[in-house]
Amino acid sequence: MDNRFATAFVIACVLSLISTIYMAASIGTDFWYEYRSPVQENLSDLNKSIWEEFNTDEANEKTYIDALFRYNGTVGLWRWCISMPKNTHWYTTLERTESFDVVTKCMSFTLNEQFMEKFVEPGNQNSGIDLLRTYLWRCQILLPFVSLGLMCFGALIGLCACICRSLYPTIATGILHLLAGLSTLGAVSCYVAGIELLHQNLKLPENVSGEFGWSFCLACVSAPLQFMASALFIWAAHTNRKEYTLMKAYRVA
Repeated sequence: MDNRFATAFVIACVLSLISTIYMAASIGTDFWYEYRSPVQENLSDLNKSIWEEFNTDEANEKTYIDALFRYNGTVGLWRWCISMPKNTHWYTTLERTESFDVVTKCMSFTLNEQFMEKFVEPGNQNSGIDLLRTYLWRCQILLPFVSLGLMCFGALIGLCACICRSLYPTIATGILHLLAGLSTLGAVSCYVAGIELLHQNLKLPENVSGEFGWSFCLACVSAPLQFMASALFIWAAHTNRKEYTLMKAYRVA
């Protein structure tokens, strides 16, 4: 094997490993989107009631979003979390609340809950099903796992290529990484579109801001790494095969 092709293969493997780690970390963390809200009044009864509504099985999408707005919520693919004051006393002033610790409370969602229909007006079942938001949400859940699965399958093919000491199987690895990159890009696009549509239906309060978190950024970085790895795998395999064919034809001649 030519040193150029071996170097390209090694670089592609490193990029593939980094993108896999980034994608796995992105799926497993809860910081795809973050809300920043002002310090709330430290009322234990109010905090308790909001958490009970947030944690109940009967809560709807609007209930979750309202809690996220109020308590610096973070949104992941599988969990939504809110940060509530840890020391809740009726005599605590607003200024003193800032120095108190906060406790993070999270609500996990099952696969069935993730695939539930979204409504035109969040929380209002009589408003009709919003098909666009429903399918965007389902795609943003499935596509990251599709991407991760394709990269793992591509890694197995790459391992076979190393055992066989041949670059020919890496064409399939490159194609799988290309599909993984497209899946990751699709997941990111669906998530952005879903968030924008949600905020069109539920306006952010004036004193609340929202921004994409570092989990989302990891997914965004993973996509170009997958594309670069795909290009290197395909280039190394295709060029190596072409040179081998030309060398064989020269020897025959």
